[in-house]
Amino acid sequence: MQHTRRLFLKGTMAAGTLAVAAGANLLTPGTVLAAWPEKAFNAEKMDAALSALEGKTELVNSDRITVKTPDIAENGAVVSVTVRTDLPDAENISIYVPVNTFPLTASYELTDKFDGEITGRIKMAKTSDVIAVVKAGGKLYTAKKEVKVTLGGCGG
Repeated sequence: MQHTRRLFLKGTMAAGTLAVAAGANLLTPGTVLAAWPEKAFNAEKMDAALSALEGKTELVNSDRITVKTPDIAENGAVVSVTVRTDLPDAENISIYVPVNTFPLTASYELTDKFDGEITGRIKMAKTSDVIAVVKAGGKLYTAKKEVKVTLGGCGG
């Protein structure tokens, strides 16, 4: 009986704390997701996603951006991507896979503490280029790398 009472009191205390936090608007999803670019992530074409995210679509190829991915991905649901850049004043990095239903797969807003590299995992529907777009100094720079998506690693 004592154990049940303790569990009840702990649950009541936790619920009370959450109620106070919610009452003070500390747990509202709107504040957490306020800057999420929904239109860009829901765009079905790369140009539309790029325009919704950046306001323009003109890209300049750059050898100061490196896209590192596996040449062959055995599982398109988990493809590792690393983007490196030494462009000065980099503001954000976005990753696109044009053949995906929704081409924009990731977008990172950068701070002045950015060390020149981001790493993550993306999903790929099928063999395609992985395109990195870096906004720096008000311009959009790009680099890409083809990734072959296979079933069981037998070639694509």
